[in-house]
Amino acid sequence: MEEVFPIAAGAVIGLLVQWVPGPRRRAAVLVLLCLVFGALASFLAGELELSMAFISVDTVLVFFGALLAVSAAALWRRRARATR
Repeated sequence: MEEVFPIAAGAVIGLLVQWVPGPRRRAAVLVLLCLVFGALASFLAGELELSMAFISVDTVLVFFGALLAVSAAALWRRRARATR
C-alpha cells in the first residue's frame, strides 16, 4: 500500500507537466519533479531509515506513473483530434 503514493504522484506530475511550454523544458521539469517526489515518497514511507537506496526505487515508481499519465494524455489528445 505504500507504493500507491509514488505512482499517484507520478500520474499527477505527468498530467500537470502537459502545460509546461517546450519539449525540453517539459522533460527537465518532469525529471526534476520525479526526483523530488521520489525522495519525498521514501521519506514519508520511512524507508530512508533503512537505506538511501530506496530513493531510486521510489523515483522509478514516480517516473513510471508520470510516463503512464503522459502517454494516456497524448493518446487522448490524438483521439480527440481524429474525431473532429
